[in-house]
Amino acid sequence: MKKILQATLLLMAFIFSLFSTTIVNAAENKVVKLDVPGMTCKFCPITIRKALSKVPGVIKATSDYDTKSATVTFDPSKTNVEALTKATANAGYPSTVKP
Repeated sequence: MKKILQATLLLMAFIFSLFSTTIVNAAENKVVKLDVPGMTCKFCPITIRKALSKVPGVIKATSDYDTKSATVTFDPSKTNVEALTKATANAGYPSTVKP
């Protein structure tokens, strides 16, 4: 019985540490919205999303043809806005940070 209790407490501590690490990391992430005016068709967002996703430190990248924009969640300790705009430019879609 004592070993089961110890194993349960150990498992609970492990699960708690996973959630607390995720919460801390989420607080450190940044989100930036990019203006990408060069989108000319419904397939452009796919190319932009792929280019942004390849940047080390990017957690999530979405892009939208209707608003001609991209939204990127990233770890600022691994990348920066300049790397994101460079990635879109290298893919053929220069971008700027939306105010």
